[in-house]
Amino acid sequence: MTSPDVRGVVRAPMPAILLRLMPLWVLWGATYLGIALMIESMPALMGTGGRFLAAGGLLAVGLMIVKGPRVMAITLPQLRSILVMGVMILGVGIGTVSLAESYVPSGIAALLISITPLIIVLFRIRAGERPSRLTLAGVLVGLFGLALMLLPGGTVPVSGTDLDVVLWSAAIVCGSLSWAFFSWRSSSYDLPGNLLTATTYELIVAGLFLSIVGAVIGERWDFGAITTQSWVGWGYLVLASLIAYAAYVWLLSNAPISLTSTYAYVNPVIAVILGALVIAEPLSRDVVIGLTIVVGGVVLVVTGERRR
Repeated sequence: MTSPDVRGVVRAPMPAILLRLMPLWVLWGATYLGIALMIESMPALMGTGGRFLAAGGLLAVGLMIVKGPRVMAITLPQLRSILVMGVMILGVGIGTVSLAESYVPSGIAALLISITPLIIVLFRIRAGERPSRLTLAGVLVGLFGLALMLLPGGTVPVSGTDLDVVLWSAAIVCGSLSWAFFSWRSSSYDLPGNLLTATTYELIVAGLFLSIVGAVIGERWDFGAITTQSWVGWGYLVLASLIAYAAYVWLLSNAPISLTSTYAYVNPVIAVILGALVIAEPLSRDVVIGLTIVVGGVVLVVTGERRR
C-alpha cells in the first residue's frame, strides 16, 4: 500500500522504490568515469548537451511508438516546470561537473556531490518536516565518511593547479545546491501525468541549454579529433541518461526525497573504484575507510525511511 509523504508525494511500495534506486546507485556512479572519458577529446558542455539530446530523442521516439504522438502533449504550466527542472537540475547540476572534471578527479567529483542529502534534509527541516532519527543519523554518518575521504593532501589535479581544484570543487558544490533545491521543490511543480514524457522534455531542454552555453563560451565540435575512448564514454552516458534519470524522475514523485538522494552516497563508492581501476586515479587509505562509513550511512537512511 502506498502512503503520502509530508510534501504530498505518494510513497510506492519499497520493492518498487529499490528497483529504481539500483540504476541510480550503479549507473550514475559510473557516469563520473564516463564524463572523464568523454571530455578527453570532446567539448565538455556540448558533449554533455549532445548526450542529453540523444537520450531525449530516443526516449521521445520510443514513447510515441508505444503510446502514440499524443503522449507528448503538455500544457504551458507544465512546460514552465520542465524548463526549470531541465535547466537547473540537469543543465546546471551536470554541466558544472562536466567542466570541473578537467581539473578535479572523477572520484573526488562524486564525493563532493555526496553533500546533496544533507542539503535536502536541511530544506526539509526548514519546511517544517521532521525526518526520523535514523535518517538524520544516516546523513551525519555519511557526511563523516565524506569528510574522511576529502582530507587535505590526497587530491592530485587532473590538470592545472591546486587552486583550480579548489575553485572547480566549489563549482561542483554550487551545482549540487541547484540540483538539491529543485529536486526538493519538484513535488510542487505541475508535470505531465506520464513521467517519461516529463523526462523526455527535461533531457531535451538540458541538451539545448548546455549546447547553447557551450557555443557561447567558444566550444566547437571537432569530430576528427574525437577518440574511440571518448565515444565509448559518451555512449555510456546516453544510456545512463535514458535509464537512470527516468528512474530518478519517478522516484521524485513516488518516494521520500531522503531515500531517493541516497544515490549521492553510493555513487562515490562506484566512482572512486572505477576511477582507480580504469584511469589510475589514486585510492588512499582515507578514501577506503570513508567509503566504508558512507555505505553505513546509506543503510541507516534506508532503514529510517522504511520504518516511516
